[in-house]
Amino acid sequence: MTASEMLFTTRDLLVGVATASLQIEGGDRNNSWYDWAQIPGTIADGSTPLRATDHWNRWREDTDLMASLGLQTYRMSVEWSRIEPRPGEVDRGVLDRYREEVAAVRAAGIVPLVTLHHFSHPSWFAGLGGWTAPHAVDRFLHLVDVVVDALGGLVTDWVTINEPNVYAVQAHLFGEGPPATRDWGAVRSTLRNMAIAHCRAYHRIHEMQPEAKVGFAHHARVFAPLNPRNPFHRGVAALDRALFQDLLADALLGGRFTRLLGRQPADVTPGRHYDYLGINYYARSAVKGLADGTFPGAPVNDLGWEVHPQGLVEVARELHARYPAPIWVTENGTADAADAFRSRYVFEHLQAMAASDLPFERYYHWCFVDNWEWREGEGPRFGIVALDYETQQRTVRDSGRFLAAVIRDGGVTRTTYEEFVAGQSYPSGPR
Repeated sequence: MTASEMLFTTRDLLVGVATASLQIEGGDRNNSWYDWAQIPGTIADGSTPLRATDHWNRWREDTDLMASLGLQTYRMSVEWSRIEPRPGEVDRGVLDRYREEVAAVRAAGIVPLVTLHHFSHPSWFAGLGGWTAPHAVDRFLHLVDVVVDALGGLVTDWVTINEPNVYAVQAHLFGEGPPATRDWGAVRSTLRNMAIAHCRAYHRIHEMQPEAKVGFAHHARVFAPLNPRNPFHRGVAALDRALFQDLLADALLGGRFTRLLGRQPADVTPGRHYDYLGINYYARSAVKGLADGTFPGAPVNDLGWEVHPQGLVEVARELHARYPAPIWVTENGTADAADAFRSRYVFEHLQAMAASDLPFERYYHWCFVDNWEWREGEGPRFGIVALDYETQQRTVRDSGRFLAAVIRDGGVTRTTYEEFVAGQSYPSGPR
């Protein structure tokens, strides 16, 4: 293949997919999201995570399917409620089951990246106050000790906590996740405790595994003024960015706590608390107030989120300037039930990454198989593999074949572009 046939290369980028245990495993009634889904009206389609993709039983099938696509790395999470069904009681059988899965992933030539907290936790932890409680950090560190001890021989790459900012505002500001309170104080205590937990877990994991790579998955988005000439729009956009992501990054990455999160904790010393920058990027927000919006006529996905590929580079550049490190795109994907524009979405985000001078090392597409999408239930389709929830049959979409071709070729060829991307276009949002 000649260089002229390549539209761009992915060079040494490891490409894979990301999942979350609660959204795929099924079968667990002992977690905060299952409990919340029992309340009528909380989930858009009335579903629960009890079915999901049945990955708890079908993990061998899914691992084989990932291998058949040539995936190079896989971000998965472990379910705290399975591991510690009651306070202090560890289910060794569950840990053995996770070890077996991770071993199979590695045997397939796929590098595992394991997340320790991805939005869900045991019902008993929620009942004790969840992340707002004073004991939350120590409870989480116990989980860290147990999981790293059990999986440490197979896993060296860790995400401590997924999207603390999204978790806190969904659970305690917007009422979009359990326990659905509307309490600024709870937002603050949750963010503070999650930041302390990450900083302490970073060092705890390195004590157990000096060679480990540890970070957290930071949800970052572009906040742009709807009218750049409007000083109020500009001011609110800057405030949104600071409150939603910048101040939190300072605490989790730099160990520096500002007044918003309270005084500097005695058990956290300012300094480096990351080995890579984990970035979850999905969309841009057009800002004219506190609510998210889109620019008139902008391309959008099935959920109305604006598609803005260059924004991935924008947020990565801002974060990397403050905290230099290799960049792992720990999530990036789109809701597209018809698979009508997902290949273009992946192409344009990878293209933006390839054209930048930033040290992108990994790209995790969200997600592998269509899964249970939190308060949206079973409706949105994010997977490169389609799922029939009734039969649990998996079917690789064209976007899955596209991603496999990118991995195989080390980039995008003209032929691959013409086959999977050229005919695709996004729907437009309201004007």
